[in-house]
Amino acid sequence: MDVDLTPRPDAEGLEDAPAEGFAFATGGSFVLDAPAVPRAIWGAGDDVLWPDGEALMVASLQGLGKSTLAQQLALGRAGIPEFATLLGYPVRPGARRVLYLAMDRPRQIQRSLRRMVGEAHRAELDARLIVWTGPPPADLARHPRLLTQMCEAADADTCIVDSLKDAAMKLTDDETGAGWNWARQHAIRAGVELAELHHNRKTLAGTRAERPTIDEVYGSTWLTSGCGSVVLLSGAPGDPVVGLHHVKQPAAEVGPLKVIHDHDAGRSTVWHAADLVEVARIRGGLSAVDAAAVLFETEKPSAAEKEKA
Repeated sequence: MDVDLTPRPDAEGLEDAPAEGFAFATGGSFVLDAPAVPRAIWGAGDDVLWPDGEALMVASLQGLGKSTLAQQLALGRAGIPEFATLLGYPVRPGARRVLYLAMDRPRQIQRSLRRMVGEAHRAELDARLIVWTGPPPADLARHPRLLTQMCEAADADTCIVDSLKDAAMKLTDDETGAGWNWARQHAIRAGVELAELHHNRKTLAGTRAERPTIDEVYGSTWLTSGCGSVVLLSGAPGDPVVGLHHVKQPAAEVGPLKVIHDHDAGRSTVWHAADLVEVARIRGGLSAVDAAAVLFETEKPSAAEKEKA
């Protein structure tokens, strides 16, 4: 694949001006032809988790199932029938391929996907899913057209970025954040739908907020400012049930939800209080302490809560 590794020009420069001129839109079509509620890639009605033409970011601390969610979205966008819905919301298939940038522990991503699909899916996977493993050819924030070039070379209209820490360096710098947003917006303008995985800032023990906020996302503010939707997962690694919080919404807020990740089957479902049996099945058993922690949404259940569980 031939790629352009020319660094981003100065703001005043017009080195990247298109030879054919600028693609302006008339005011009437720009303002009046857009739907009042964004079309959902993942969602239904006003409940839009991933809006058409806007990036989705899923962020959390380590080990809470970001990649598990993203892989199900990738398979749904690839048109695999078993993944047509996720957490009760439909996933709209793409028209072309899904490019999965497996930059963060690609072997683990490979094993996780292998649990979700089997040999019967080989032809569909070959036709609709294409994977890049390891670091990108260059820093995608410093070379903002490279992401679009990779998607075009893959014939992809969907790109899963797993994860941002591997796509660009110095994510706390606003220059990096602005550069990544430039890369993101170039890809979106070229017709690519983006889902990005990212990490939260580490928190000190005992300082975890009851309700996560967008300020917990690690790095420059421009990383989240350019997204249409931001979803945070909360909990601790190994928790049988994690929280899903829709902290930036293009339409109505979805949730908060409680989500069970069945890592053996590679599927995620919405948890309800009556699902303790399902939690026990997934974990191979459930102590009174674990049951109380799930039921009462606390890391340290009281004696009374343990007794009730």
